Amino acid sequence: MSMFQPVRGMRDLLNQDADALSYVIGKARETSALYGFKEVVTPVVEPFELLSAKSGEEIRQRMFIFDDLGGRKVALRPEFTASIARLATTVLKNEPKPFRLFSVGSVYRYDEPQKGRYREFWQANFELMGSGKPEADAEIILLSNSLLQNVGLTGYTLKLGHVGVVRGLLNQEGVDDVTQNAILQKMDKKDYDAAFALLTSKKCQNTLRGLVGLKSETAVETIEKMREYTRGYDKASTAVENLAAILKLVTESGCEIQTVDPAFARGLEYYTGMIFELYVPQFDIALGGGGRYDRLIETFGGEETPAVGMAAGIDRIALATQVQKTVLKKTQQKRVIVIPIKEEQKMQALKIAQTLRDAGIPAEFEVMGRKMAKALEDADKRKVDYAIIVGERELKEGKVVVKDLANRTQEEIEIEALASKIRK
Repeated sequence: MSMFQPVRGMRDLLNQDADALSYVIGKARETSALYGFKEVVTPVVEPFELLSAKSGEEIRQRMFIFDDLGGRKVALRPEFTASIARLATTVLKNEPKPFRLFSVGSVYRYDEPQKGRYREFWQANFELMGSGKPEADAEIILLSNSLLQNVGLTGYTLKLGHVGVVRGLLNQEGVDDVTQNAILQKMDKKDYDAAFALLTSKKCQNTLRGLVGLKSETAVETIEKMREYTRGYDKASTAVENLAAILKLVTESGCEIQTVDPAFARGLEYYTGMIFELYVPQFDIALGGGGRYDRLIETFGGEETPAVGMAAGIDRIALATQVQKTVLKKTQQKRVIVIPIKEEQKMQALKIAQTLRDAGIPAEFEVMGRKMAKALEDADKRKVDYAIIVGERELKEGKVVVKDLANRTQEEIEIEALASKIRK
């Protein structure tokens, strides 16, 4: 037994797990194209100062940080948005807006490993930069809904909130940014007593407690009650109206918002407006989420650029497809192995395999030098569809034997007709 195992929180993905991950990544790419997003690729390693600038204290504490050989402090990316913001302030700064940018890859956080939570995990990231209008927020929410639909998940729910509601209350009460961030971090963890203990204003405490406990039958009713609670807080009231406008656009476009959470908070400090998360009943962790961040680009030295985005947890969505037994709706190409009967047919058999590949048909060549019976037995175990047997007599007639391993039938086929026959 090997002494080497993956680092804790990292995984090897094989067979169905790898297929599910690739499937979700493919659907994320398809969805990004449907909404006009262009793919960009950014480095896994970035300057620590970039990644830590507005990520939030909890994520900063969970970064993989190290000094490179030049003594520079760098880190493995814990998410994509900071890297995309860097692009917006450099190579893309003179490009016409809005930017619609898509990226996918592995990200790293030193979390405690558990089901659906790893230290190396995959995300698909969608950023829409340049518009501060509710239409842009709606577009990201609709895209997120489309992604889960396209993957084939059912019964998922979308929770919507607005960080401007809580921040509006706290700003009007004169609460400084550091304390606000601490309050939001604790609210994100549902530790409300500890969050409210940081406030001196009883009125503000009572208003926040009321928002946290607010229950309604519908999202529209929740908005109405939020208007009542925030009366007298101008910025918070503005945030509620912004949320109402986004909700109206999304629902009238055919996407159902199951929950509006008045005191919803997410872990990243850079959010300034609408925030949301996606769930399925089988997990109590979000499959993805995002929100509006209108001041992040300025933090990195760029011009004022409103932006909204979302990150989808590829691993979690893949896990959800397996739990829900979602059919991976990808084209299942026939698998073929080409086997020469004797050494003398090896070159011709290899040529036939290459002809099939050129025709777009996946074809393996028997490279182990096994006897025919052993090669067929191995192909059968690995669920190969067809074995193409290349023998001396058949070659003289311009033919090969095609053996259907599932149905246990075989027939001679002319080599020129081989590709079309396998496709059928």
